[in-house]
Amino acid sequence: LSRLDAADNEVAELGADIAALPALKSLDVANNQLRELPAALADCPRLKEANFRGNQLRDKRLEKMVNGCQTKAILEYLRVGGRGKGKAESAREEVRKKKREKQQKKDSGDGEQDEVEEASKLLVKVLHVSENPAPLVVKVSPGVKDVRAFIVCCVLKGVNLKPGNALKRFLSVQTKLHEDICEKRTAATIATHDLQLVKAPLTYDVQPPDELKIMPLGRKEIKAKDLLRQLQLEAEEQRKQKKRQNVSGLHRYLQLLDGKDNYPCLVDAEGAVISFPPITNSEKTKIRKDTRDLFLEVTSDTSLQICKDVMDTLILKIAELNRFALENKEGSGSDMESDAPSGPGNLNLPLVVEQVRVVDTDGNLKVLYPSKTDLATVSSLLTVIR
Repeated sequence: LSRLDAADNEVAELGADIAALPALKSLDVANNQLRELPAALADCPRLKEANFRGNQLRDKRLEKMVNGCQTKAILEYLRVGGRGKGKAESAREEVRKKKREKQQKKDSGDGEQDEVEEASKLLVKVLHVSENPAPLVVKVSPGVKDVRAFIVCCVLKGVNLKPGNALKRFLSVQTKLHEDICEKRTAATIATHDLQLVKAPLTYDVQPPDELKIMPLGRKEIKAKDLLRQLQLEAEEQRKQKKRQNVSGLHRYLQLLDGKDNYPCLVDAEGAVISFPPITNSEKTKIRKDTRDLFLEVTSDTSLQICKDVMDTLILKIAELNRFALENKEGSGSDMESDAPSGPGNLNLPLVVEQVRVVDTDGNLKVLYPSKTDLATVSSLLTVIR
């Protein structure tokens, strides 16, 4: 049995004996009543495609991964016992994992396949704050605690958006992440900026709707209160024209700010608002085809861990886009990339992730990303040089 389709069947349990299907390549159990996924799934040696969406899993981190990560990352998470297992159980899983790997190497001769897979992984190098002569810092105001408390940031250098439709794909990835792992921006919101246009230091703050001013993407500078009113009118017009309740674009997120006396915002050194989550970024730091270095920001009113999980996935997706652009050698439109070397070594140049510290008003560290434990959810697809 290589394919098992059991979506929409009110399945309440997936047994550990699933591991008895060594030829299973594709598994679809979406929209069922599963509360847990068995660790035995990780013992299905050929399983490459799995759809677990639409199940109310007890492990909320796993549920986020199911909506936003590739099958390999999910199986790796199950293999090490997930977040809910104790240390002893995790240690036992680690022993089992090593035994499996040893057996796999034995079965494949001398482990050549493992070496090939490792070599083909996407590379990301972490630049620590201590190694950075001018590390970027984000200061958090106390007022965000009651509005949108959590923020995680980092700098990503070496991105290639010039070839063909690379920029379009980059924007499309963010849209998909907002739909899936960010749960239509209700769990978290992503903002991406051109680092060269970001004037540090930055402050994560709150401002009243009639004082917060921003130049939204593709629009003129406007107060937040007026922007929301404008978007509300556009949404009503959309409904009339299309004769249906659903609306698209920014209009879908207006209700996320209902009842807020103050709105969250990221402010640069010049006092300009460069981000107004969960609604929009600013035209001031807009990413273009010639952007090479990014400032990435993820905010949430749910949890810090969700911010980190989303950031992990975002970095993975950008690394995949970079690899795709190099492998396919698309035309750049500006002829600047046409002579780039394209040997195997060039395909695996690492992206550099610079750590960003988020501190309180007294300078005390609140969060550092990426820390030693971050990027673990995507470790099966990324090689992280720390």
